[in-house]
Amino acid sequence: MVQKKEQYFFKVGCCACDFGHDCLSVFKFAKEVVSASFYAIRHPFKVRWRETFYYMDSCGSDAVPIVAVVGFLMGLVLALQGAIQLNRFGAKGMVMKLVTIALLKELGPLLTAIVATGRAGSAFAAEIGTMKVTEEIDAMVTMGFDKNRFLVIPKLLAMMIVLPILTLIGDLAGLFGGTIIAYFELGISIPMTFNTVFESINFSIFMEGLIKSFVFAFLIAGIGCMRGFQTKNDAQSVGRSTTSAVVSGIFLVAVADTILTIIFSLMH
Repeated sequence: MVQKKEQYFFKVGCCACDFGHDCLSVFKFAKEVVSASFYAIRHPFKVRWRETFYYMDSCGSDAVPIVAVVGFLMGLVLALQGAIQLNRFGAKGMVMKLVTIALLKELGPLLTAIVATGRAGSAFAAEIGTMKVTEEIDAMVTMGFDKNRFLVIPKLLAMMIVLPILTLIGDLAGLFGGTIIAYFELGISIPMTFNTVFESINFSIFMEGLIKSFVFAFLIAGIGCMRGFQTKNDAQSVGRSTTSAVVSGIFLVAVADTILTIIFSLMH
């Protein structure tokens, strides 16, 4: 019994040490990425724009169908659940207001970020991890290239450009799904639904979702690249890095969403 307790505390201690070491690695890598980002701002012509456009296409346009479908289904479910509850109190006209605020402020950026983490974050980790296994990164460093400016910045720029656009597409698809429920389930006319949506949207709600999407894009691209650089020199490590990039990305997105929501609520 005593031995089992000792093993339990030993495992807890090891997990705590690994978590602390991982946090230090995140802060160290974030510092390097911020430094490389400032360099890219000062020297925009040295940015690898061709690769940036490639990642914008692979992370942006290819993700539009899945983001639109997820947003549509979320708007559909949210409106249906809201209709069931609000209709009991005779407040069925508030369903689209609920859907609009929930999608633009919270669910739109969050769900889009989770989809992007599964697609782009894992792809970034696998790509850089494969380069680590084949020693391409070591060759770049030997030739004097900055690996962060060469590999991370194009991915980071692409994500920070396309994720807000994907979030907007998801929001529009969700509002379309909510409109269908409002029309067929509650009998609310489409012009009245549009009026409710436009009345519910204001600048602060729109900016909250936009700011969240920018922060999520930075976290997704950063954690994907960091996990790729942490890959060991074997094929199995690439798979572990890819899995870790998705899990860590979703966790950081959830934490950042909570912090930003608290900050925005305190500002109102």
